[in-house]
Amino acid sequence: MHSHNEYKYCPRCATPLEERLVMGEKRPACPACDWVHYEDPKVAAGVLILRGREVLLVRRIMEPHLGAWSIPAGFVNAFEDPAAAALRECVEETGLTAEIDGLLDLITGREHLRGSDIFLVYRAHVLRGTLAAADDADEVGWFSLDALPVLAFESTRKILNKIGGLVTDD
Repeated sequence: MHSHNEYKYCPRCATPLEERLVMGEKRPACPACDWVHYEDPKVAAGVLILRGREVLLVRRIMEPHLGAWSIPAGFVNAFEDPAAAALRECVEETGLTAEIDGLLDLITGREHLRGSDIFLVYRAHVLRGTLAAADDADEVGWFSLDALPVLAFESTRKILNKIGGLVTDD
């Protein structure tokens, strides 16, 4: 799944780009100054926070999967530590400040066009805060691993299955 075609002109000299075989892959390249576009992977990070047999989830307010639930997560900014990004997303979406306990999983593969290629999921626990949905979530709550709402992403199912949530595709 490539998005090279969104670049039409060289960002250095404004010459129209051409497709050229560079390092074994067709890439947009400038015939005038030899600039080549190398597309970087998108990286996301999130937290899995459990309270007994309950998991903290947020409800999405945007597509894809508007109204479905996922763990607090989002994209990692350039030069940002992924664990710090996961904690930032947690406080932005839930109002809760958390602390990382360790890396739980690294999931690869883009689930949808605007999704991440690499998703780092950290185990975490709540330090403080008041539960309140914000940012790109309109609801936040604790759900029993035996009675989960509609989940937004296959990655959320994988994570919950890994910790024994026994999530089905229903």
